[in-house]
Amino acid sequence: MTYTLAFLPEVEDDIAAGYAWYEEKSRGLGEEFLRTFYSCAGQIKRNPLFYLKRDPGFRRCLLRRFPYAIYFTVEADQVLICGVFHSARDPRTIRSILEDRGPED
Repeated sequence: MTYTLAFLPEVEDDIAAGYAWYEEKSRGLGEEFLRTFYSCAGQIKRNPLFYLKRDPGFRRCLLRRFPYAIYFTVEADQVLICGVFHSARDPRTIRSILEDRGPED
């Protein structure tokens, strides 16, 4: 099956914050963060069902090299990226943010 990839508008803020933090630490590291994110997003698009569901129904893909995770949903043939969060964040906080961003049931 071929999937389309879409991003919630809030994801841009999530990515921009990660980029800025890494770029401040070392010039060029923010660019590497972006490349890693887009590479993982491409992998998700190719095979979204490979990633296990996490509560509350979102799937998660861990970024290589960076302690971030991409949270997304799959509906029919669309993959919707809902958030990108640092893995050290409180899981309850991530869950709350995702519930606010996620599709309505």
